Amino acid sequence: MNRLDFLKKGFSSLSVFAALPILEACKEDESAENATTNPTSANCAVTNSETPGPFPIKRPTDLITNNIVSDRVGVPLEINITATNANANCEILAGVLVDIWQCDKDGYYSEYGGNGSQSVNLTDVHFLRGRQITDSVGLASWTSIFPGWYPGRAPHIHVHIYSRSGTSLLVTQIASPREICDTVYRQEVYASHGLQDTTNERDMVFRDGIANEMAQISGSLANGFVLSHTINVRAL
Repeated sequence: MNRLDFLKKGFSSLSVFAALPILEACKEDESAENATTNPTSANCAVTNSETPGPFPIKRPTDLITNNIVSDRVGVPLEINITATNANANCEILAGVLVDIWQCDKDGYYSEYGGNGSQSVNLTDVHFLRGRQITDSVGLASWTSIFPGWYPGRAPHIHVHIYSRSGTSLLVTQIASPREICDTVYRQEVYASHGLQDTTNERDMVFRDGIANEMAQISGSLANGFVLSHTINVRAL
């Protein structure tokens, strides 16, 4: 089964991820303010739940690291993810587990390959994957490179958030602005792969809307980029 077949099947059949949080409005008073409330969450809605894709981390507990680059090359990217609790007016979530994974500049994932879903065999390496525990302000950070893309998908980063006890809270994906992607993919290190063939608007995963999945990206090619994103989950 190739990548697109996997994703299409995920939208038409039930899976263990069907029970993950869905997008809905937080019932708390959205105007309330306190020191632990996330100021960037306009409506405190649960972030969209998405497929983990065909390449989730196999053993995330073995990949507790904040530098996930390994031997991959690309434009430097700092990833900052803030976790909040939509059940508590988007108060920050300290001490939760956050896993991320992404493809390299050529669209390949580590830990998989040698078959129809990915021709290049990368089963024995673990680049561009990692787990962090959110700090006292709900933040988890990684040093990475700007992800590449593969046919049929807009550029994205996968995220899986767990409670302190290991209960799954949300699987989602992070989108990036098209203009940033175009700038990065015109650089020599990405040039052989060219520009993405699928926009965020036409992407089969992001077609349910990307308002709460679009990252804020600052920085430059010279100094590297910084991705900042807040993810709202339902935590007890």
